[in-house]
Amino acid sequence: METVSTDLTFRDATDGDVDVLVALIESAYRGDSSRAGWTTEADILEGQRIDAEGVLGVVTSPDSRLLTVERDGTVVACCQLQHRGDHAYFGMFAVSPALQGGGLGKVIIAEAERTARENWGVTEMHMTVISVREDLIAWYERRGYRRTGRMTPFPYGDERFGVPKRDDLRFELLVKPLA
Repeated sequence: METVSTDLTFRDATDGDVDVLVALIESAYRGDSSRAGWTTEADILEGQRIDAEGVLGVVTSPDSRLLTVERDGTVVACCQLQHRGDHAYFGMFAVSPALQGGGLGKVIIAEAERTARENWGVTEMHMTVISVREDLIAWYERRGYRRTGRMTPFPYGDERFGVPKRDDLRFELLVKPLA
């Protein structure tokens, strides 16, 4: 477990980053490589988490940014910020499994919140998390997010989002006021 230092570079992703970002996101959530970190979804979903088209869509959208985090020239994390009126949506959050558990995620989410607040003047950050991911929801709660109880269905049958291994998946909206 590596400790977080200040040698991180934050920048907006470009279309040249797409393949690296797809590989990072897949490694954090799917397959055996994801088991090196604690954010794995391998026990509840198989198949892909994201594809190049999905990442490129975020990179090129005028209302979104894909914040890319580098250490020593290597992409180690990313997250999506999307401007939605009075709030921003936080998604596509991935930290390299080898670096999870060392505090990097806390630094990145704080920078994402600062970026959304300063660039868009939003007062809240929203995200959706698979409701059975209690450990992940607890982590977000420690960062100031609150559960809303508002659920949306998991897109069963759309393999762009993975192949579920269970039939009780849905997304819960988490919200954090940004001071």
